[in-house]
Amino acid sequence: MSGGLFGLLDDVAALAKMAAASVDDVGVAAGRATGKAAGVVIDDTAVTPQYVQGIAAHRELPIIRKIAVGSLRNKIVFILPVALVLSQFLPWLLTPILMLGGGYLCFEGAEKVWSAVRGHGSQHDETMGKSEQEVVSGATRTDLILSSEIMVISLNEVADQGFWARLAILAVVAVAMTIAVYGVVALIVKMDDVGLHLANRSSDFVGRLGRLLVSAMPVVLSVISVVGTAAMLWVGGHIELVGTDELGWHGGYGVVHHLQESVHHAVPGAGEALGWLVSTALSAVVGLLVGAVLVAVGHLVPRRAAAH
Repeated sequence: MSGGLFGLLDDVAALAKMAAASVDDVGVAAGRATGKAAGVVIDDTAVTPQYVQGIAAHRELPIIRKIAVGSLRNKIVFILPVALVLSQFLPWLLTPILMLGGGYLCFEGAEKVWSAVRGHGSQHDETMGKSEQEVVSGATRTDLILSSEIMVISLNEVADQGFWARLAILAVVAVAMTIAVYGVVALIVKMDDVGLHLANRSSDFVGRLGRLLVSAMPVVLSVISVVGTAAMLWVGGHIELVGTDELGWHGGYGVVHHLQESVHHAVPGAGEALGWLVSTALSAVVGLLVGAVLVAVGHLVPRRAAAH
């Protein structure tokens, strides 16, 4: 009797160890997958604060919370099931779908560059006059594309795992990415309020720090806007290069990879970082070129249709 009980306890302990190992494996794989999607995360984090510019301060966090809930719903309810089904039965479709999303990022980035060159059309201007529901809906639609990129890039990184392992890993990625992105966004948009609070304190040092935060936030938001646009072009261009390589057209990706490796080996010590910068810059150029074509087509087609 006692032998059977101890045997059962041994089996339970073994199962617990296996479960713990599986949890560790999921955590490691999820960390690896999120690292690969870092570019899109930067883009997502940089784009979202612009949606609450011009919104009353007391409504900023509630709107960000609604967008975060919409983002998590996008990932868990819509993207995750579709991505898993495709990876299980039609894995060859993932690359073209990823490239479509990359093309959208290139289009968005190039359109922002074009608007900046023309001197108007900022995200703040687009947000003004809209209701909260319209702002949340617009942000959630943009997030659907960015979240799709995050999830598909993460899926590609763990494609060798079993179905249930992929499900667990992608669920962890979805929750972790949403918390990370919108936690940082909330911190960014409330930083000026923190600055105002500190500016009213009696301490000279704290007051100066608060005033510095308040005066710096417009610059920070402008930099974030530029970084978001650059990230769109960089991520979109890189997706197009990798996608064409996987589809059998090796020229573009081969040139970029060759230049990256050349810089890597030519500069001891800093070669890896400089190689990454070269690859990123060239990917952004490709993204801008692809986006410029898409913007031109997007502007010309409606005009021709209207003319007829």
